[in-house]
Amino acid sequence: MGKIIIAGIGPGSKEDITPAVLEAVQQADVIVGYKYYFQFIQPYVKDHCECVDTGMKKERERARQAFEFAEQDKTVVVISSGDAGIYGMAPLIYEMRKERQSDIEIVSLPGISAFQKAASLLGAPIGHDMCIISLSDLMTPWETIERRIKAAVTGDFVTAIYNPKSHERYWQLYRLVELFLQERSGDTPVGYVRQAGREEQEVKVTTLAQFNPEDIDMFTVILIGNSQSYICDGKIITPRGYYGSQESGDRSQEAGDGSQEKPGRLIMIESFRTIASELRYHDYPLDHQWALLHAIHTTADFEMEKILYTDDKAVETLYDKIKDGTLKTIITDVTMVTSGIRKGALERLGIEAKCYLSDPRVAEMASSLGITRTQAGIRLAVEEHPEALFAFGNAPTALMELCDLIRKGKAHPTGIIAAPVGFVHVKESKHMVKVFRDIPKIIVEGRKGGSNLAATLCNAILTFDDAAQLKPGRDL
Repeated sequence: MGKIIIAGIGPGSKEDITPAVLEAVQQADVIVGYKYYFQFIQPYVKDHCECVDTGMKKERERARQAFEFAEQDKTVVVISSGDAGIYGMAPLIYEMRKERQSDIEIVSLPGISAFQKAASLLGAPIGHDMCIISLSDLMTPWETIERRIKAAVTGDFVTAIYNPKSHERYWQLYRLVELFLQERSGDTPVGYVRQAGREEQEVKVTTLAQFNPEDIDMFTVILIGNSQSYICDGKIITPRGYYGSQESGDRSQEAGDGSQEKPGRLIMIESFRTIASELRYHDYPLDHQWALLHAIHTTADFEMEKILYTDDKAVETLYDKIKDGTLKTIITDVTMVTSGIRKGALERLGIEAKCYLSDPRVAEMASSLGITRTQAGIRLAVEEHPEALFAFGNAPTALMELCDLIRKGKAHPTGIIAAPVGFVHVKESKHMVKVFRDIPKIIVEGRKGGSNLAATLCNAILTFDDAAQLKPGRDL
């Protein structure tokens, strides 16, 4: 009785064919395979070896022929590109032996898979947990493929993509990118290799945001990094963790620009990505989502998804006013809000954050006029900085005071963050500020709010240029 040897011949170059496979090819009485692959093994085939080649989508026919030859007491080698056990002939051969109730001996020889060859050309992208997904829906329903893509994304796996595109299957790769961008940063490294190991080989490194599915064809393997992957000197590196400082617990790593990420920022990035994955909706405008992620990160309260209100492009508009020098001052109702605004961001952007509550004039004004100290602080602030960004995290009376001054034409805020907290006049103050449609506003509706929320919403504005990459914490 003969036997069947299932051999993975690697991605295409003779250097990537294992010695065991070469020996099997040289000893074969019959070689069965897709006709395109014979060119890679032809120099090693012995004289009088029968070569049986078939076209695409003839896998069952090739398997049947292999059994028929083996039953004639011949040594049959069935060739697959890459590794025969990865989207290759090995599963089919074993299933057919069961179907035929055959006792033919089967030997499976591993080969270098296309994703391994591609990874070696791209650097070290598969240094940590990974998975492989085929986008071919010829034998797998798209619904199943999409569930697997979502699992890979949420599991933060490095992901290799096989069969990414064909003439008929043109939209699936676009959908995959859409699913990845719902959870992964736009600067996630992406590498792809066309015709790996062959003369036509092409290697490209880019990012998830810049990746263009139109560059891809059926001969291309794609590798998408995980949240820790980065690009350095044109190569993708997915760290295993060896360079984390084990003695100090320092989890810092080298960023793509060669700088060292601080441990606090890495934790914050991971937290934001966790929050983003757990949001009820994933199609928020970028600037609203950025404010929302900050609010939930500060409070661990996903009700923020219901109660955080932002005017259209409020965060983006206020950030632009900071960048063009229009907005130079942030006024807060209490000192705790000022304390929570990142000093590094203020210095980096040339912004002053100020609270008048400790100004000696405030107590005198409050006493003489019979108003709260926070109201008096806002009156003084408006006299000196009528066009500031006003941030409220404590006192609804202070917010109501600003609304009154706006109506009287004395205050012209560039923007308002309304997050006072409590039970008396809190809701009303937020209703009052909402009517000023020409002023960009961020409002925590209802009774909830607080100094920490007002401060983090200020930080969201100051760091909006990090929103697209989902990389908070620059100024920690």
